[in-house]
Amino acid sequence: MTTEAIGETPAQPAGPARGLRGLLTRNPVVLKELRGRMRGPRAFIVLTAYLLLMSAFVTLLYAIYVASTNSVYNGASSQVVGKFVFGAVVGIELLLVCFIAPAFTAAAISGERERQTYDLLRTTLLTASALVFGKLASALSYILLLLIAAFPLQSLAFLLGGVSPQEVIIATLLLVATAYLFGTSGVFFSSLMRRTLGSTVLTYAFALLATLGLPLVLIALLPLTSMLFNNAPPGPALETILIYGVGFLIASNPIATAVVTEVLLVTEQTAFYFPLPISNGVTLPLVSPWAPFLLFCLVAGTLMTIASILAVRRAET
Repeated sequence: MTTEAIGETPAQPAGPARGLRGLLTRNPVVLKELRGRMRGPRAFIVLTAYLLLMSAFVTLLYAIYVASTNSVYNGASSQVVGKFVFGAVVGIELLLVCFIAPAFTAAAISGERERQTYDLLRTTLLTASALVFGKLASALSYILLLLIAAFPLQSLAFLLGGVSPQEVIIATLLLVATAYLFGTSGVFFSSLMRRTLGSTVLTYAFALLATLGLPLVLIALLPLTSMLFNNAPPGPALETILIYGVGFLIASNPIATAVVTEVLLVTEQTAFYFPLPISNGVTLPLVSPWAPFLLFCLVAGTLMTIASILAVRRAET
């Protein structure tokens, strides 16, 4: 006799799985979006194309490695190639996340307006926060699926050596934080604009500014800093301002953060804190840019999410 037959409540799964499942299934928007996305062929086509491109790229790198070690095998060179393969895979994932995440969220709210279903959603008991969180959670869930599907490709670097578990953890955190930042930006601009075209343009403009803005800023500041340094040697105060200013710019750019973090892991052998000596014997305390980048993504993404909720509520009045 089953537990339902005698009126008892069936056993529920315990542990983190129950909490995660309950968190996702409690919101009807998440269920609707995930079911609609995974039932159609688009999600599987995107996943297959994503993995094929990543696999082809890794195969090309490995073929170059095999061709270069046909004559002499060197363990040190194998570790270098392993680190290069891992860095290349993470770099490709980072670029894809920067431009895939906005594609899944740029039409989150504006698409409902264009399909003339937005007013119908607002007449239900669904709150503005539930609508925004549901759209964001469903998009980020699929992006996390793409990242998890690429883990076996990243693990190929362990066969060659040179990659530590610390690097894998930091790379995963950077990818998740980047996906959260650009995903929330898409929802934010979608809540402001009435048309998907406008929200898509603004979202990708933000993505381009966040990824390519740092090189443009550094190019613009380079002549100014060279003029200042040529006229007079900078003092400790000016050096401190410049170093922390450049550090902030690096910590707000995902690509620069990944590159500088890897350089510090190789040169300074640290993933957290390191001292930097400057003029007059002064030493500046600095942290690896991945930590402030995570904080930046968390704060910026949370602020854009709150702004999206306020925009949806304002549209009701």
